[in-house]
Amino acid sequence: MPVAVLWLVSSCPEFSTGFSFLDSIRECKQIKSGQNSLLDDSISISKSHMRGKLRYSPQESLRIERFSLASSMAASSTGEIVLTSEQKVYDVVLKQAALVNRKFRPSDIAIPGSTSLLNEAYDRCGEVCAEYAKTFYLGTQLMTLERKRAIWAIYVWCRRTDELVDGPNASHITPTALDRWEARLEDIFRGRPFDMLDAALADTVSKFPVDIQPFRDMIEGMRMDLRKTRYENFDELYLYCYYVAGTVGLMSVPVMGIAPESQTSTESVYHAALSLGLANQLTNILRDVGEDAGRGRIYLPRDELSQAGLCEDDVFTGKVTDKWRNFMKKQIQRARKFFDDAENGVKELSSASRWPVWASLLLYRQILDEIEANNYNNFTKRAYVSKPKKILALPLAYAKSLVPP
Repeated sequence: MPVAVLWLVSSCPEFSTGFSFLDSIRECKQIKSGQNSLLDDSISISKSHMRGKLRYSPQESLRIERFSLASSMAASSTGEIVLTSEQKVYDVVLKQAALVNRKFRPSDIAIPGSTSLLNEAYDRCGEVCAEYAKTFYLGTQLMTLERKRAIWAIYVWCRRTDELVDGPNASHITPTALDRWEARLEDIFRGRPFDMLDAALADTVSKFPVDIQPFRDMIEGMRMDLRKTRYENFDELYLYCYYVAGTVGLMSVPVMGIAPESQTSTESVYHAALSLGLANQLTNILRDVGEDAGRGRIYLPRDELSQAGLCEDDVFTGKVTDKWRNFMKKQIQRARKFFDDAENGVKELSSASRWPVWASLLLYRQILDEIEANNYNNFTKRAYVSKPKKILALPLAYAKSLVPP
């Protein structure tokens, strides 16, 4: 299941992962030598604000209280208290919001290579973003140079990470390979990049209050894809969606920035970013049911399938029935609720950062409309937003980006 790259996503089907992306980064210059290859010897993916106390309005306090109730601890069959996935993720959101509220001082870590090489690294990230996320790339042109280059660097790292388990070499990826990729991530945050694309991210995290935890969590999502092909309930699926998509929002908010005039809490902005990631990934899942089934994967809650009178065989058979339509209506309703929650935070971002995020939200939400237009046949028909609809969405997204908090 491809990662829904939260603020950075493109809804164009031609931007799916494949050899073309690997080829685009295969020429990257390596900065360090003598380092173990990421993959087994026969495989190679790449040669390549607000400070002080949080403030809440009465409406936000009520929303947070409801969220806390929904995320409350549950008792296991043995009587032990266990955290739900929603509560675990909520704790991460709180920590990330607290980090960005602290006074951040750019790191003095010196990235290997000259300034011209670093500029070249950022330019390469921009080229990859322009090739695979055209709409989002266009939106980043309104950002400051430093911010848009940082977002490009994050986008490229997320895409490379996704390629590990969803690209042409996915069948060769092992847990050990992901361990090596995580070790390489640790080096990036220490200012020791392996290649030029890593150097761009290393420079980014030295300039912005970006925390390593969401990056680690995304890699954990890749590990889940290696070992897990079924999800018993939405609690399990929620955690997976956070790992592979919600994390991107937590990576990006520190770079995109929160509007100085925003009166909402930093935590609520992060929670909205998380909601958009979840909405995008749930939309990916609903769009790609047939494709995933062809690979032996089902990213739908088993218990909810059962409650709808459906089973795995119904998914693999791929027949659209009234039971399936009713099931899909409820799944789409849930995804739309997350999109609605996300809107509350987009308007709180810095003015120059809102357009690409609004474009992402509006375009991806339309995929749900297309699933409905296909009479809920997501087995043999791929829902996509037509080019005319995309073009019409851009000025609407821009108009929304002009509305202040």
